[in-house]
Amino acid sequence: MRTLLLSTYELGHQPLGIAGPAAELALAGHEVRGRDLSIDSLDPDDVVWAERVVVSVPMHTARRLGGDVAASIHALDQHLPIAFHGLYGTVSVDEARAQGVRAFFAGEAEDELVAWIDDPRPVVKAVADRRTPTAPLRSGLPELDRYAKLRIDGEERVSGYVEASRGCRHRCRHCPLPAVYDGRYRIVPPEVIVADAIAQVEAGARHLTFGDPDFLNGPVHALKVLRAVHRAAPDTTFDLTIKVEHLLDHREVLEELAELGVVFIVSAFEHTDDSVLAILDKGHTARDMSEAVALVDEAGMELRPTWLPFTPWTTRTHMADLVRFLADHGLWGAIDPIQLTIRLLLPDGSLLVDHPEMTPHLRGYDPASLGHVWEHPDPTVDVLARRLADTVDQAVGAGEGDREVLVRLVDIIAEAAGVSLPAVPEELVGTGLTEAWFCCAEPSTSQTISLGIGR
Repeated sequence: MRTLLLSTYELGHQPLGIAGPAAELALAGHEVRGRDLSIDSLDPDDVVWAERVVVSVPMHTARRLGGDVAASIHALDQHLPIAFHGLYGTVSVDEARAQGVRAFFAGEAEDELVAWIDDPRPVVKAVADRRTPTAPLRSGLPELDRYAKLRIDGEERVSGYVEASRGCRHRCRHCPLPAVYDGRYRIVPPEVIVADAIAQVEAGARHLTFGDPDFLNGPVHALKVLRAVHRAAPDTTFDLTIKVEHLLDHREVLEELAELGVVFIVSAFEHTDDSVLAILDKGHTARDMSEAVALVDEAGMELRPTWLPFTPWTTRTHMADLVRFLADHGLWGAIDPIQLTIRLLLPDGSLLVDHPEMTPHLRGYDPASLGHVWEHPDPTVDVLARRLADTVDQAVGAGEGDREVLVRLVDIIAEAAGVSLPAVPEELVGTGLTEAWFCCAEPSTSQTISLGIGR
């Protein structure tokens, strides 16, 4: 069966969300074409060729964009079966059906997807059971040098992307993973990861991102995989995502991570206020975050925190505290300006929707944004959030550098909080990827325009 696999966005890396299913479908005897619409435009000839279409929706941005892509394809051929596949595959099903989508798959659902290709009946399926994945099939996708690169020591290195595990042991309330995996995670066999890593190195990658939701969910497996990839490609560098409490609990492995080529670690700090962190069920405190920064630095790596500054419990003082945290810990070079604008998203299945701390702030479900709407009890905080987001959106369109954007954001926060704040350094020093977007951000104007959708 001729199957067209489409990705709209996957954080600036070559989309594993279609490379994985492509391998499973090819193994089952189907003919596949993979297309990344964040890089290339949708070719109507591909739609004419296809007998089935699968749209990868691994995150909120991709789900929003994917719905519009599905609607465009459905308008071309109303009889062409379309499926969603990925972490957000079963989110907002009614809205997706109205856009022409027939089937919905989330989690470890590749086997169910393959069965649907043979028999495209309406189905909604979220699976967290164990399965053994096949090495991804990346042929036909754009070359790696068209994606985000590692910025390090004054150069940019071609980067690839692998995953050693899927799902997560934890149930942070703002995270979409618990809705599908419910505190479970699934490992990928080391031989599968090594084969995929080597294929990408041979295709030009000098750096690999391990995109696991938390690399140290299973420390023994994680280290086994990293050692194996390092042996096979000793000159390759890596970045990992690790939860704060795992950095503290497994501090004894940090030096080895650096020795194996890890140059930076991403960690979801989210907020500097302990009461907000408790509502989100993050499992760490602001003091823990400070300790994590020191541990990673002592081990010879850099830490790049991610932030969720705007919640119903955020105050203008909290925003000033976040700026001070960045300054006190030397993290100016470790933050993309978009991080200071992120506002809590509440998609279907969010554990926060029924939380008593959230209930007073909810204002109903919005089909357009595919999420539950909330308002801040202090309207000036919502104004601040919009002002910061508009500043970043305009700066991206104008091609401004991170430092000048951060300077303006800090000035806006200082004005809103009525305080003086530390100045942004003249030079930002840090290692990271050139892709500045964020998985839980709303799609940008440039993203929607690039797909020919508009907003």
